[in-house]
Amino acid sequence: GKLRGVESQGMLCSAKELLISEDAEGLMILPADAQVGQPLAEHLGRSAGDVVYDLEVTPNRPDWNSVMGIAREIAALTGQTLRVPQLTMPAETGKAASEWVDVRIEAPVLCPRYTARVATEVKVGPSPAWLRQRLESVGLRSISNVVDITNFVMLETGQPLHAFDYRLLESAAGAAKPVIVVRTAQVEEKLTTLDNQVRALTPEMLLIADEKKGVALAGIMGGLNSEIRNETTEVLIESATFKAQNIRATSKRLELRTDASYRFERGADLEMADWASRRAATLLVELAGAKLASGVVDVYPGKTAAGQLALRFKRVEEVLGIVVSTPEIIGYLQHLGLRIMEQTEAGCTVEIPSHRLDLKREIDLIEEVARLYGVNRIPSSAPRGVVGSNEFDAIFDELTQARRLLAAMGLNEIQSQTLVSAGAARQVVENIGTPGNELVLLENPLSSDMDALRPSLITGALACLSHNARHKTHDAAVFEIGRVFVHENGKRLERRKLALALTGARSLAFWEQDSGARYDVFDLKGILEEFFEQYGLRGLQVVQGGTNPLFVEQARLVLGKKEIGVMGQIQPAVARHYDVRDPVLVAELDMDLLLAFRNASRSVKPLPVFPAVKRDIAMLVSETITHDQVVDAVKKQKPRFLETVEVFDIFRGKGIAEGQKSIAYSLTYRNPEKTLTDTEVNSVHEQVVTGLKTALGATIREG
Repeated sequence: GKLRGVESQGMLCSAKELLISEDAEGLMILPADAQVGQPLAEHLGRSAGDVVYDLEVTPNRPDWNSVMGIAREIAALTGQTLRVPQLTMPAETGKAASEWVDVRIEAPVLCPRYTARVATEVKVGPSPAWLRQRLESVGLRSISNVVDITNFVMLETGQPLHAFDYRLLESAAGAAKPVIVVRTAQVEEKLTTLDNQVRALTPEMLLIADEKKGVALAGIMGGLNSEIRNETTEVLIESATFKAQNIRATSKRLELRTDASYRFERGADLEMADWASRRAATLLVELAGAKLASGVVDVYPGKTAAGQLALRFKRVEEVLGIVVSTPEIIGYLQHLGLRIMEQTEAGCTVEIPSHRLDLKREIDLIEEVARLYGVNRIPSSAPRGVVGSNEFDAIFDELTQARRLLAAMGLNEIQSQTLVSAGAARQVVENIGTPGNELVLLENPLSSDMDALRPSLITGALACLSHNARHKTHDAAVFEIGRVFVHENGKRLERRKLALALTGARSLAFWEQDSGARYDVFDLKGILEEFFEQYGLRGLQVVQGGTNPLFVEQARLVLGKKEIGVMGQIQPAVARHYDVRDPVLVAELDMDLLLAFRNASRSVKPLPVFPAVKRDIAMLVSETITHDQVVDAVKKQKPRFLETVEVFDIFRGKGIAEGQKSIAYSLTYRNPEKTLTDTEVNSVHEQVVTGLKTALGATIREG
């Protein structure tokens, strides 16, 4: 292999170079009984089948922050029996633990339980390979056998522990033994923690202290003044429980997160404290040659009776929507370690184990039943009384897209009143009030200004322009999407419409441009064309003419063979009636038809590779000839390579006969496969010119 880029047939390595430890102080020396030729992984007790699971534990399940908790969950899911490590306490010798140390809890709310055991004749040294490997596999650094035991038990049980050098705990003057005091910190008190950082404490922080000084930050990190050293021979094992909120606040305030604080922040099992202490004591005897003082000092002011919860079998069915038999429910609860205290035909009462801090209500028990039954086995169904998906969901998204596009073009959205005056309604809608096309009138209107449902959105647009004009805002570009109401052939119909209205200056005054430029009908037409293009509507035709007396100039909007709306300039007299001084351009479209014709899919073309060739053509045509007719005449020739047809000049006046106009167009030709020659372009262009002469009677202007 290669090490540092150099190929090597073999070399001696440190444990860090082999990626099995952080120890880089020297070469990794194997014990004398290591078998030559044996794979190193096998010698270290590892195999290719070893797996480390990286679990994401939710904050409501602190019991899963341990191997024992995960095993308990797997046992419940599989129906197997949980097997915990055998705990056989070694012989306890010498005086009792209570003769070695006392514990005084001055903040019982923050520390509901504190246990202390004492081990003597401890031999501090390296941990055995199996223990180091277990810790390193989950990212913990091996320190010494004593510290490693506390970390191992924490991982195994979820109960953090801490080991103090007993000889570094100070007693009060004349006292025969030290006292562990669980208290809050004093004002301006400081503690140097094991990471060699001086921490400034506040009176809200919980401290583990002896009679003279603080020795640990409760539930977070020990103090440097009582750490386990190589010369340590007497050890005090702390196994306690602390209030989660206090540990969380202290950890956050000091910006100090540890494996212990992570577990205490989420809640610890009160009943696990003594078991974990005994487990650590057993390992101390086994791995450090310790002797145990008799018994334990266990101060437990927060002890309470085990909690109980009632579960109604019928409620399980109501919540889950399925029938789970009573034996199944009882079985699931027992698999979780919940003791059945009482059972009737209607339900049962269970005792909540101390490690299940999340079980507080009946619904929590139902959730546990659902988990073990299998959420995947519960069929999906819509909640009662709630309507599921609706076809309007998709329409809502399409309307939102229309609003976004119009707003991006500089228009402001308005929302006008659904109720309008019948007079205003008759003024804006063509043929309204004729047989078969009546207004929808209110039987009991509150006022004459609100006696009909609007048959058009134009009434609301004009009212908006009027309101702005009366407040000295004469420049406006607005749109509205809403419903209109009409009677047609005896039926009351509701339709969705889109209305646009422009008036005043098309842009803000600026010193380099003409600030007097006002909106005209071509601005409205351009906005509509751009909106149709962006909204996925192709083939809009603007057909000049109409019969609605509201307009002085108007055009019909046609898509395919359907007339979808109308546009034009409002009669000046009507505009003045609404106090608007400038021309008013409006358009109203049938939004339902737009949604029906919309094709949101888009096609993309690669950028052209070969150059384009432009040819200009100026011609005299009748005043009645429109731009659309010119474009149609060009397209009917089906000219090859024609890319665009653009008008760039219209002239009337000197030299042009009455009833005629001069129009100039620029035609762009391009071959996507090669560069066009003049001969090819001239041939196609002549074809277009001939077509214009024939179809429109155009006279081509030379020069």
